[in-house]
Amino acid sequence: MSLTASSFTNNSLSGVSRMTQSQSLTVSVHPPMVVAMMNKNTRHVSISVDSAVKEVNAPMAVEVVDPKLPTAVDDVYSEDTPTDEQFVTPWSVSVASGYSLLRNPHHNKGLAFNDKERDAHYIRGLLPPVVVNQDLQVKKMMANIRQYVVPLQKYQAMMDLQEKNERLFYKLLIDNVEELLPIVYTPTVGEACQKYGSIFKQPQGLFISLNDKGRILEILKNWPEKDIQVIVVTDGERILGLGDLGCQGMGIPVGKLSLYTALGGIRPSACLPITIDVGTNNEKMLNDEFYIGLRQKRANGQEYAELMNEFMSAVKQNYGEKVLVQFEDFANHNAFDLLAKYSATHLVFNDDIQGTASVVLAGLISALKLVGGSLADHTFLFLGAGEAGTGIAELIALEMSKQTQFPLEETRKKVWLVDSKGLIVRSRLDSLQHFKKPWAHEHEPVNGLLDAVKAIKPTVLIGSSGAGQTFTKEVIETMSSLNKTPIILALSNPTSQSECTAEQAYKWSEGRAIFASGSPFAPVDFNGKVYVSGQSNNAYIFPGLGLGLIISGAIHVHDDMLLAASEALAEQVTQEHLDNGLIYPPFTNIRKISAHIAAKVASKVYELGLASRIPQPENLVAYAESCMYSPSYRNYR
Repeated sequence: MSLTASSFTNNSLSGVSRMTQSQSLTVSVHPPMVVAMMNKNTRHVSISVDSAVKEVNAPMAVEVVDPKLPTAVDDVYSEDTPTDEQFVTPWSVSVASGYSLLRNPHHNKGLAFNDKERDAHYIRGLLPPVVVNQDLQVKKMMANIRQYVVPLQKYQAMMDLQEKNERLFYKLLIDNVEELLPIVYTPTVGEACQKYGSIFKQPQGLFISLNDKGRILEILKNWPEKDIQVIVVTDGERILGLGDLGCQGMGIPVGKLSLYTALGGIRPSACLPITIDVGTNNEKMLNDEFYIGLRQKRANGQEYAELMNEFMSAVKQNYGEKVLVQFEDFANHNAFDLLAKYSATHLVFNDDIQGTASVVLAGLISALKLVGGSLADHTFLFLGAGEAGTGIAELIALEMSKQTQFPLEETRKKVWLVDSKGLIVRSRLDSLQHFKKPWAHEHEPVNGLLDAVKAIKPTVLIGSSGAGQTFTKEVIETMSSLNKTPIILALSNPTSQSECTAEQAYKWSEGRAIFASGSPFAPVDFNGKVYVSGQSNNAYIFPGLGLGLIISGAIHVHDDMLLAASEALAEQVTQEHLDNGLIYPPFTNIRKISAHIAAKVASKVYELGLASRIPQPENLVAYAESCMYSPSYRNYR
């Protein structure tokens, strides 16, 4: 079968070298493939199939689909459907060729273009004569990145690579995930957001501001990719533990979506980072000459709600009901309201509330294999009662209720929270924000964390406060006096905001603590024994969760899906991991882990009757793996 462009409107092939309007372009397609037409902007094209010529309206972007291969996740660039032996066409707005091909991050292979490709696409002479493979490129890039001492410089090098050679970026990240994850995401991404105005080069997502009210649908249509499956959106008000960074919070959606692709296999073309700019209350940002956002105080109330409502409506109108919208780093007062308002009408997920909860629950399920007992046998104390703290607490109570068949109101009584005013107790009920009220139990008032530990006598201490060094020596020593093996989770990011370090946890507990943190810490040598702490990183959960929602065609996110994700992650922790004190598996096998999580989540979607892709595949793990994006180079015709 061949695709022959016999006539074109003006400029329809403006990017193709050495071609006039009267000339034809022939692209060979191996049978039994078919050509799926996409995009509303059409060009008049003739398609020849077995010598029979049919006139059709062809778009500027063409998808080549093999009916024998899975297509649950739309393959915009023919990135996954061909085999390694088959060839693909590097389609862009026009056929990428010549100098433009080397500037197209979707298709650029740098020195990996072979001699035949250099001739076919007019790039001979534009590259040095040597031809290298992708593995050698990875080796070279890692050597270059390791030369940098400052993490932000490594971050910038990675972002530069992503803008030039997308597949090499993801190959590099996947093959070196444990080393590069702290660079492309926390803790380095926090510093990148703080300095985003200074390091900003070119847009990596959409910026929607108050000035765009009434035009959001139009702005969404400006994004070049049309088949979006995951959107990560922030308003920048609560970036990690760093506070209000306004428009410069864009680094978070960009980083999260890089992990959706690298760890969860969602193709880059299906991912869209968005920042909603409603101003900032950060005076330092407002006075920074390099700040890239609106220079005004943050909008709130009705003005804010109307903008978000227009955004959510436009997203559904433009991308359909199955696009996953992940809310990221919204302040408490908006995060809970947005999740509650749109969870019934959209496929929405808040990683700070739900993702953090799911990964922490998985760690706790694993930790119980070391300390014994069930969730109901333990008492939990949180420092921090915001999105993360209350989200984790609720999921723990839900899992406890599921295991014991006790009402949720009863299992919540095993969970206690401390906020800036002390232990949350019933006498404070009238002054509490609505999301804290379920955790107001009967108890006399307690002011500080240390007093709360002494009064409640928890077996598990969890920090989600965003306040560094709040798990003091006295707090950890008290936990250790109450428990033979205290479970201590210091979850706040970045590293500077962690409630304690791994070294402090192990030293002050005399090596008896089970410890995990939100940001990574180096192994600790204490009393002749090396302790390797786990990282309670949301990246374990949200990529696999997102993949599971997409491959099943989910239309809503249910709490049972989060519980399924937690259980799936905990199942990946082996006895060998536990023997080494790890309550999370290593990131080196994260794509396999994500496939298992996706399968468990998809299974729950089908069980709940919320799937739109039917029938259910027989082997969901294999199906999830088959739908994952591969960063390996393709051969071009």
